[in-house]
Amino acid sequence: MTADPLTMHVLIEGRVQGVGYRAWCAGEAEARSLSGWVRNLPNGTVEAVFSGPSDVVVDMLDALWQGPPFARVKTVSNLEAVEAVPESFEVR
Repeated sequence: MTADPLTMHVLIEGRVQGVGYRAWCAGEAEARSLSGWVRNLPNGTVEAVFSGPSDVVVDMLDALWQGPPFARVKTVSNLEAVEAVPESFEVR
């Protein structure tokens, strides 16, 4: 287990809107004590930022492929870094 901090900015594509993906994502991030945010984009994708211990962030990134029961994730892409991350996790 490593405590090195890691922040990841990702784009999740597939059937990820209208299936509770943001709420699921927030619940998973909060259960892992991660900070960051998640939001829907107009093009049907979900954008998120996760920040915390690197091993926990990597675990969250793996979980993104599953999502809630009706989600169907096609891709999870890494994006460029973003502005400062909030201290908690929020749905935008």
